Amino acid sequence: QVQLEESGGGLVQAGGSLRLSCAASGGTFSSHCVAWFRQAPGKEREFVAVISRRGGATYYADSVKGRFTISRDNDMNTVYLQMNNLKSEDTGVYYCAADYRLFPGRESYNYEYWGQGTQVTVSS
Repeated sequence: QVQLEESGGGLVQAGGSLRLSCAASGGTFSSHCVAWFRQAPGKEREFVAVISRRGGATYYADSVKGRFTISRDNDMNTVYLQMNNLKSEDTGVYYCAADYRLFPGRESYNYEYWGQGTQVTVSS
């Protein structure tokens, strides 16, 4: 059983940066792929980025490619999402999710473990 806790959200102006963290406990973190999803008000949850177990492979949604970077520190049991050049459309609740499968991909239903989310608000 893996527990996930997000932090680092907040209010930022358009063009600014934030770094989100996802701290894991209760399991073998390095055995899990980890992804970030987000959900804007009135919209469905959408994929943002995913990182492989050892961090050698990363994939991004087209909407964040070139602006966001996902990384992980397995010694610290933490995954990060560095978000630069933020836009108003990046506003939403950001969730980290983990799964034991080799590559769960972009679909939220493939992920077994979820955090509670952290709010990101980008003002224009």
